[in-house]
Amino acid sequence: MDDRLILMGVIGKPHGVRGQMRVHVYAEDPEVLATYTLIDRKGRQFALSWTHDNVAWLSEITASGARRIEDRNIAETLTNTELFVPRAVLPTTEEEEFYLADLIGLSARDADGKVIGKIANVLDFGAGASLELNPGGRLIPFTRLCVPVVSVAEGFVVVNPPDEVEAEAES
Repeated sequence: MDDRLILMGVIGKPHGVRGQMRVHVYAEDPEVLATYTLIDRKGRQFALSWTHDNVAWLSEITASGARRIEDRNIAETLTNTELFVPRAVLPTTEEEEFYLADLIGLSARDADGKVIGKIANVLDFGAGASLELNPGGRLIPFTRLCVPVVSVAEGFVVVNPPDEVEAEAES
């Protein structure tokens, strides 16, 4: 069973005085967060129900049941809390589909099949995803031109780094 945790959202600033919170969602459909039990880095569990746009009520799930957060001061303490779900609960992907998190750990090969590293991380700073390769920490834009082959089932990607990335690696 896959026990990796996948980041689905981050709690933002409180909204109003009754404990509602803004939530920044990393899923394609924000509504899906309300269907999962969300977990933070401390192991706390939360349920979420949307009120409008990116504003939600959160309830902390404890052994004694769910307790809705209805106090702005408590909500403020949760600002920047990351919300995860186990990879195993996410829907299975179709053929030739994958989650970006599935790329982590795959070997990176050049066009000739030589292993040039391993995907250590998938980063996205707003301009599109990049693959971080180890050793060396090289960043490769995750585009069809730079990564023409992705084979999660076989455990590798083919990497065709742009010239500027190659020049940095050689210096």
